[in-house]
Amino acid sequence: MRRSAAFALALLQASTVAAELAPHPAEVVQPRAFGLQLGDMLEQRIRLEADGVPFASDRLPPLERIGNWFARRSATRTRDIDGDEWLVVRYQLINAPPRLQIVTLPGLTLEASDGGPALKVAAWPVSVAPIGRPNPFTEPGLGALRPDRPPATPSLAAIAERLRHSLLALAVVLAGWLGWWIWRARQERSSLPFARAWRSMRAFDDGDPRSWRALHRAFDASAGRVVDAASAAELFVRRPEFLPLAEDIRRFFRASGQRFFAGASSGEGVSPRSLCRALLRIERRHAR
Repeated sequence: MRRSAAFALALLQASTVAAELAPHPAEVVQPRAFGLQLGDMLEQRIRLEADGVPFASDRLPPLERIGNWFARRSATRTRDIDGDEWLVVRYQLINAPPRLQIVTLPGLTLEASDGGPALKVAAWPVSVAPIGRPNPFTEPGLGALRPDRPPATPSLAAIAERLRHSLLALAVVLAGWLGWWIWRARQERSSLPFARAWRSMRAFDDGDPRSWRALHRAFDASAGRVVDAASAAELFVRRPEFLPLAEDIRRFFRASGQRFFAGASSGEGVSPRSLCRALLRIERRHAR
């Protein structure tokens, strides 16, 4: 008898403890249970109170996907005009059924901060409608789902007109540049001393005296005075850009003196044509 009484007492105490720790059903303002479609938001309001006593919880429900149908987007505490505290949880419908279907908004259990009984929110069934009907309507023009309307094709006339104007402007610029280049080349041939010399000696070879005289006239025009072997240094003072060819120029004057005044037929391997072309390249670079 004593054993039976002790067992009954222990069972009663365990039942009392279990009853004290059992979750309290929460007072919930549930969202609308019908007319829902993909993307709709559902707001669930939970009163933070258990048996008339404020319910304290320091852990809010995590913001995550819940099952196949819902995602928890926010969970915030708020107070109403009476001073009662509520937990407002917002869910979003993230899927669409092929036909009208009842789905369940999952339940929720809130743990108490002091380790006391939890607050339990029951699951809530809602009906979810598809985006469109699976079967076409019978009325004309209301058939099955159709693809999006294609965008209107833009007019290409304005683009083509701008392209024509751009090409015309480019052609004018290129023509102007080509004309300027031709004009400059002609100016150089008529104004630059070694350009004139090269134009006059192109028909002669290196042994022709006319090639040598044409190059002498170019040196004189460049220096602004008559230039010979003795006064070649003054040429470099006036035209220092010719200094890289100083040795070739001095050799030309020595060979020219021997050719015209000493009666020597050899030009010491000097080529007036090659020297004139080299001087012409330097002359053009500095003229630009």
